[in-house]
Amino acid sequence: MKLRIAVVLVVSCLVACTLAEAGEIRNGEALLGAMHDRYQSSWYDTVVFTQKSTTYKPDGTSSAETWYEAAMLPGKLRVDIGAPSNGNGAILADGTVTIFQNGKQAGTRPLVNMLLVLGFDVYRQSPEATITTVKGEGYDLTKVHEDSWEGQPVYVVGADKGDLKSKQFWVEKNRLLFVRLIEPAQSDPKKTEETRFEDYRQLSPGWIAVRVELRIDDKKVFEEEYSDVQVNAKLDPALFDPKQFTSQHWEK
Repeated sequence: MKLRIAVVLVVSCLVACTLAEAGEIRNGEALLGAMHDRYQSSWYDTVVFTQKSTTYKPDGTSSAETWYEAAMLPGKLRVDIGAPSNGNGAILADGTVTIFQNGKQAGTRPLVNMLLVLGFDVYRQSPEATITTVKGEGYDLTKVHEDSWEGQPVYVVGADKGDLKSKQFWVEKNRLLFVRLIEPAQSDPKKTEETRFEDYRQLSPGWIAVRVELRIDDKKVFEEEYSDVQVNAKLDPALFDPKQFTSQHWEK
């Protein structure tokens, strides 16, 4: 009898735990919180890498160039296009992007980079900050369902099952890593823009997808391939100051 009671208690506990885990991810807010909690003490504060950027043209040809990127999380990203001496690139800092051409500012405007938010910032800032940003960008956090992506179970936030048009993001269920973003294309809302984070590599600490694909109506138009990835490198905050773009850089 005692053994029977013990077995019942164990089974009841397992069922309760399973239900509790299932109940944790009932909406996008819970998922963003879980992503943060999983890696808040084991994610990097800075990351730098060299990027091969390939543009695929409608005529079937492609062109590639080298970019150098540096991020200070949360919210700061610097891109140098080509040799730093050329003075071409951009700085994204605190919701504003500043573009540079030939060492001079060519424009500035508000910008939220959802790839930075969901692929990086979510692990290094409070869940409340991420939730506010994601809601502000029009993602419906009340909608969540499970699906599969490249053979792995995922959570999909922002759309009902079968809807591949609405704004939505996909997160791998087991590792809680961002893998896919779908939204109407900015250039033509009738078209669908999709970004994929591919080939995740484990770092010390954290993870990074070393290949990023951008597709429009399922046709690849741009690809990023990362190399020489370094995490927690010491970066001067001046790197992300638009006024110091031409005098500061991290590249070797």
